[in-house]
Amino acid sequence: MELLAHQILNGLQLGTIYALMALGYTMVYGILKLINFAHGDLLMIGAYAAYFLVLAKMPLATVLPLAMTICALSAVAIDRIAYRPLRNKPRLKALITAMGVSMLLENGCRALPFIGPSYRSFPETISVKQILTIKGITITNVQCLNFGMAVALMFLLWWVTRKTKMGIAMRTVSLDPMAAQLMGINVEKVIAGTFAIGGALAGAAGVMFAINYPVINPYMGIMPGLKAFIAAVFGGIGSIPGAMVGGITMGLIETGATAINSHIAEGVFFVVMLVVLLFRPFGLLGKAAKDKV
Repeated sequence: MELLAHQILNGLQLGTIYALMALGYTMVYGILKLINFAHGDLLMIGAYAAYFLVLAKMPLATVLPLAMTICALSAVAIDRIAYRPLRNKPRLKALITAMGVSMLLENGCRALPFIGPSYRSFPETISVKQILTIKGITITNVQCLNFGMAVALMFLLWWVTRKTKMGIAMRTVSLDPMAAQLMGINVEKVIAGTFAIGGALAGAAGVMFAINYPVINPYMGIMPGLKAFIAAVFGGIGSIPGAMVGGITMGLIETGATAINSHIAEGVFFVVMLVVLLFRPFGLLGKAAKDKV
């Protein structure tokens, strides 16, 4: 029973990271109908930004918002340089471009002299301490920080999308960009804001990932990014609640599969994606829609 509880805690801890990443995927898809495969590499940028900021002796309270800002600006720059010129082109071109941007970021960082191809140990920012024990189940300060940061960011995203003018504009553009433009909404500004929010969430996920799994490298965003994409599909691509549910669920599934056999944990994600696409292609909380790609 204690082992199961620990696995659930670890699954929730991992699932919150996937959820934050999946939110970025689903927001961009909701606005542009684009799968931004470069999104996983923003996690890597956030982790490296945090790495150098921690080496500069900055506290975590400063490192997190700065890393999120760097990733937000990076996401906006990626959109402005790579995706915006293809706005009215066939979606396949944008999809291929996204893959190219992902490889450019990975290999570009690998070529930088101050990053390089080597694995690096992320400095210890928080000493792990037991803060609560319930019937033999130990909860650490790092786990509480993980959950607290993720819940706060998810609530903040809900508030932005539901209670602010930017959020209303984002929902309007996602429904009909042409009608939104005719109503006076600056569609490009909304798209840039969407990329910025998604990038900031990926940056936060990168910081959390580096703290919990303290080894970083230029290719570290590939698998978390792919798993977060699967989580977004599982929950319903384009649905913010679906991204959160999908991320948490995928974290629990991966932890459970790892406990059974660590060799099959990676493959379980793809099996889940296959099952979802076969029986419910629009996801748990997504809505069926006819769409020509």
